Amino acid sequence: MPTRHVMSPLFTVVIVIVIALLPSVSALSGAADDERPKQLLIRCDDVGMSHTVNMAVRELMGAGVPFSTSVMVPCPWFLEAAAILRANPRIGVGIHLTLNSEWGHYKWGPVVGAAKVPSLVDENGHFYASEAEFAAADVDRNEVRMELQAQIEHALAAGIRVDYLDYHMLTAVSTPELRAIVEDLAHEYGLALSRYFGEASVSIWDAPPEDKLSRLLDHVRNVQPGLNLLVIHLGMETSEMSAMVDMNNESDPYRVAVHRQAELDAITSPAFRAAIEEAGIKLLTYKNIVSDVGLESMSPPEDLTSYSTSFVEED
Repeated sequence: MPTRHVMSPLFTVVIVIVIALLPSVSALSGAADDERPKQLLIRCDDVGMSHTVNMAVRELMGAGVPFSTSVMVPCPWFLEAAAILRANPRIGVGIHLTLNSEWGHYKWGPVVGAAKVPSLVDENGHFYASEAEFAAADVDRNEVRMELQAQIEHALAAGIRVDYLDYHMLTAVSTPELRAIVEDLAHEYGLALSRYFGEASVSIWDAPPEDKLSRLLDHVRNVQPGLNLLVIHLGMETSEMSAMVDMNNESDPYRVAVHRQAELDAITSPAFRAAIEEAGIKLLTYKNIVSDVGLESMSPPEDLTSYSTSFVEED
């Protein structure tokens, strides 16, 4: 198993010194807050999950907004997603490491096949619906590594230029042991890890559809100097997406199409672009970050268990 490059405290100190000496990485350097530029990464999760999600991501591409998108390799519409991403190389691309299948009546399972990783699947050969079910299953960590590595290999074989890894529903980093596997794989394949560059991270997933735009604009107004991450989940209000039931959203399981259409409308709105310009925010992709600061600048965040509701820390 390859040695991780992100765990040593001494190594982290050295990296901080190196970053401070690089003029191109002011967002991650020790400069005073008021001297650092405001930078924002938009990460669009779940491409490949369905045809509707793919079409929503393609619409965002047409809007000219710089962003990164995370592809779900085990999902039925991965091949279409791969074709879209190959045709749009300016987009930052990550692998949304997947160990869950959370929709009612719409399922997927391991890339390597259920027989090779029996601890990762339910009685029907599908990934567990929730992180809690996954945790309760006493999964084999060797099987986790086998499956996650296969997802990376499958994406590369499809001709996708991959910049980074992240983690669907946070399951792949839900324990220190699993997180170590993900870090090892990133090191082995020379890939970045989302949220390992000191990004302050927020999402608008939990906002009601009618509040998505206002929540998004609030986030823009609260972007702090340095590097920030906005995680979005796009879709369209189509019959395909309207048929989906989110088994992990007890408060609103039947309106996923409405929620995701609202996020697409918000992120492609003139109001969002105007707010970005007014705030003087530069939009980046993970492709830019890797090019500017290098993989050696990564260090593990203290908390990967959730996303904040605001870029401004509450007392």
